Amino acid sequence: MRLQSFLYVLAAVLSGAFAASIGARKHNPDLALPLYSSGRWIYNSKGETVTYVGGNWPGAADAMIPEGLQYQSVSYIAGKFAEVGMNSVRLTYAIELVDQIYENGGKDVPIKTALVEALGTENGTKVYHEILEHNPSFHKDITRLEVYDAIAEELYKRGIYLHLDNHVSKGMWCCGTDGNGWFNDTYFDVHNWLRGWQYMASHGKKWKALSSVGLRNELRSPASGYAYPVNFEVWTEYMTKAAEVVHKANSDVLIFFSGLNYDTTLHEIVYGNPLSDSSNATFDIRDYDFLHKAVFELHSYSSPTECESFWSSLYSDGFACLNESDTDVVNRLPVVLTEWGHSEEDISDAYESVYSTCLHRKAAEYKFGWMLWTVLGDYYIRSGTQDVEDTWAILAKNETVFRGVMSTEAVESMIADTLASDVDEGVYASQKEIKSWASYKVKGGA
Repeated sequence: MRLQSFLYVLAAVLSGAFAASIGARKHNPDLALPLYSSGRWIYNSKGETVTYVGGNWPGAADAMIPEGLQYQSVSYIAGKFAEVGMNSVRLTYAIELVDQIYENGGKDVPIKTALVEALGTENGTKVYHEILEHNPSFHKDITRLEVYDAIAEELYKRGIYLHLDNHVSKGMWCCGTDGNGWFNDTYFDVHNWLRGWQYMASHGKKWKALSSVGLRNELRSPASGYAYPVNFEVWTEYMTKAAEVVHKANSDVLIFFSGLNYDTTLHEIVYGNPLSDSSNATFDIRDYDFLHKAVFELHSYSSPTECESFWSSLYSDGFACLNESDTDVVNRLPVVLTEWGHSEEDISDAYESVYSTCLHRKAAEYKFGWMLWTVLGDYYIRSGTQDVEDTWAILAKNETVFRGVMSTEAVESMIADTLASDVDEGVYASQKEIKSWASYKVKGGA
């Protein structure tokens, strides 16, 4: 009996040690930054392929403060991303945050001021005190950007990549015909957008976890009649301008290019087709200094009845880049599905649906990165209503627990299958290639 008990304890200890070892490998503080893109792959500075498997952390709504901090600490929430094995966080922000810094003589707005402005004096003050209570490391005058700093530091400690996404210009719930959709739309001032990216890319140089940025979320038809035509010719002009601004300010980060129609298609760009009905001009990623920093991103929200037809559409819209034998692809870059998800209210139906199971299977087959919308379970304010539960989140409203075993198991399984090495085993970049990518220039470049 004593021997049996001893063996049981020994097995438990060894099991725990093994689990700790797995966890340490999964979340290694050495992120091996910067990252590079070449062909369909993302590589780290060691030449190893990197595939994002992560989730979204919204921060671009009215208060322009990352959500959930009135219920849990930055450390606790970051830990929930790590708990399911996510290696990346898509953290969103609004250009209005930077606009207000410029309007305020270069000083950011304290979170108390931002919360009172968004929620009113009584509720804003209440939420402010709750945030300080759950985040004792925050000082009483902490600003919004300092909250972003704290998140960046915590993600670095946990070995999680930080992907900074410009979600909107005006801080608000996204997305619709809301004035944030297209260049020169009601709130989408192109000058301010470029200025905002110059500021954030420069500021982000001190974030040791910052690996990539998303230039603009879900480009779509404008609310204003004064916006530029919605086509890839205009897209090319302004997205490449923004990329050049980012690359000049911070040459280390990957730069994600989103598509049209709520970021559902990059077809003309990927296949090198004419950019508009009135022009024969085409896009060639090799024309730009940021060639080895460029990545495509797409979104998918759907209710398909059959996997292969669903995937055929996604393939045509941009995921063809990942098939190296597809010779019709002209601009071959890595592709990351930076938003996908569904209601978590009926978990069984959601994770057993064609949509979810098909994306799971294709992510494993094609090794594309993805980020779930969303992890966080609530908003300070959304579309005018305060303390709103996000029923699409895998965390419950107070961020304390995951909604159900099925959702966490499904996410963990998809992560494991996406990261499995059976497809990309042996795909490495040499240090010579990395040095070439780091010094790439259009004229005489690699």
